[in-house]
Amino acid sequence: MNRDVKVARLVLADGTIFEGEMIGAPPVNGVTTGEAVFNTVMSGYQEVITDPSYAGQIITFTYPHIGNYGVNNEDYESGNPFCSGVIVRQLSRRTSNWRATNSLDAFLKEHEVPGIAGIDTRRLTRHLRDQGSMPAAFGQGDLNELIQSAQKAPPTDGIDLVSTVTCKTKYIVPSLGGTRRIVAYDFGIKTTILHHLSKLGEVIVVPAQTSYEEVLEQEPDGVFLSNGPGDPAPLTDIRSNISSLLGEVPIFGICLGHQLLAATLGAETYKLPFGHHGGNHPVRNLKTGAVEITSQNHNYCVADGGIPSVDLTHINLNDETIEGLRCQEVPAFSVQYHPEAGPGPHDSQYLFKEFEELMAKTNGGKF
Repeated sequence: MNRDVKVARLVLADGTIFEGEMIGAPPVNGVTTGEAVFNTVMSGYQEVITDPSYAGQIITFTYPHIGNYGVNNEDYESGNPFCSGVIVRQLSRRTSNWRATNSLDAFLKEHEVPGIAGIDTRRLTRHLRDQGSMPAAFGQGDLNELIQSAQKAPPTDGIDLVSTVTCKTKYIVPSLGGTRRIVAYDFGIKTTILHHLSKLGEVIVVPAQTSYEEVLEQEPDGVFLSNGPGDPAPLTDIRSNISSLLGEVPIFGICLGHQLLAATLGAETYKLPFGHHGGNHPVRNLKTGAVEITSQNHNYCVADGGIPSVDLTHINLNDETIEGLRCQEVPAFSVQYHPEAGPGPHDSQYLFKEFEELMAKTNGGKF
């Protein structure tokens, strides 16, 4: 196959250099920058790339062969990708799947996402595991320019990335059979999450900065706090709204929503060295003792310092970080991982049923 190979370099903020070739869309001003992280899923690259939680980050896929089944119109987790770029070992030049409507390379070009292929992703992943996630830059430009761009690129610490991915106005997802009314805060919500919630009832999706008064005006049976990108620390207004909703309506949070709920209850949050990004993270349910294999995508975590009137419900078996909590005095619970698992295992989908049971119990005045 004749093709124009565009030789490029990937440079990390610590000066580590990798050589590869450009794929996808050309970078704006010739250079792509972002925080380099790695994801260990073996499939589901379209869902990963369109997950808004990757805003500000460059995704490294550890699986060596990416793009073989193409992309399709059903597997979007958001309307557009928000990641800064993608890094792969080998990009498939052919697609072979009955659902495919386009190639991954064409998909990246269509959505203006730059990528770099031919990278030794095993070496890169080991480096990020040892040194931690860090800013990076890639492109075809001068090496010194790339190094300077990587060193100047901001990390995700202390930045409000939620405002870059949340919806602009509220919208409604019709019920798929349930009778509940749920308000879902969009911190970077995924399509698959909305699909699961709509099985419980009508879902009213609202922008991240929606006030608690506006939420309560919808007379919801429950409030959902979604996943989203970046650091929960600067999201003080959101935490204030959550605080005012606690005790007024049942709350279920995941991922960033879990961190925001915990921070509202008095917990500290901190940044993990290289985050949890993948579909095979083992989590123990402390109530049942069962081990769930979970899908995760986050760089920040809740610190284990003891939170008043809160029970820890789940723990990560890889690093013993907090994966779930439940309030003792108000109807609210959360998990750090993605129970909708798009992509990933389905072990944790029972949590949507628990949300339904909590709404039924609370609305019946029995909490």
